[in-house]
Amino acid sequence: MRPEGPRAAPGEPVAGPHALGRALDVLLAGDPVEVAPRLLGATITSSSERGAVSIRLTEVEAYCGERDPGSHARRGRTERNASMFGAAGCVYVYFTYGMHHCLNIVCGPAGLARAVLLRGGEVTRGVELARQRRPAARAERDLARGPARLCAALGLDRADDGIVLGGPGARLSLVLPDPARVPDPGRIRTGPRTGVSGPGGDGQAFPWRFWIEGEPTVSPYRAAVRRRRP
Repeated sequence: MRPEGPRAAPGEPVAGPHALGRALDVLLAGDPVEVAPRLLGATITSSSERGAVSIRLTEVEAYCGERDPGSHARRGRTERNASMFGAAGCVYVYFTYGMHHCLNIVCGPAGLARAVLLRGGEVTRGVELARQRRPAARAERDLARGPARLCAALGLDRADDGIVLGGPGARLSLVLPDPARVPDPGRIRTGPRTGVSGPGGDGQAFPWRFWIEGEPTVSPYRAAVRRRRP
């Protein structure tokens, strides 16, 4: 069975501290465009009865709620995106393309639906378990290279939507990098978000994908597929 840990009610503020540590609490309370690049190099860990998997983040994207045309929350709250409207420290796990799950960390005050999508990273712990969850991966760099792969390597799905990072018995935890291992700012790049259609995919107006240059676990950029009208 999965560790239960704390869970936020859909769309409601999280009661009490997240036990993330002051630095991370303060960081996640901010705007996702500022939070996202500072999560590069951080480590997210999922725990289960099968063991733990840790991933050092190398690629993320910021989403800014109803003011963001690329966000799931651009038209307001729904049953699917309710967790985005929680307080900083909740997670939003969504199902897409009928086969994949993706993981977001909610930022800012409750009600604003701001979040950072975790797009890619390096598995630093639990490599064998990640391989079992990702048998199609051709190389170790591909275990969490892309948001669906990252979520699969962590063993997460919609049942984890709304859980809270940190705290006793938490399924998920997030740790910022040691000051000596913070990515060199000169290696952090920014550009258009992957697969976002319409105005939200405009890299001039929304250059909100952030990655560490030279990291093999960063996924290739793909523009949104434009569907032809019949």
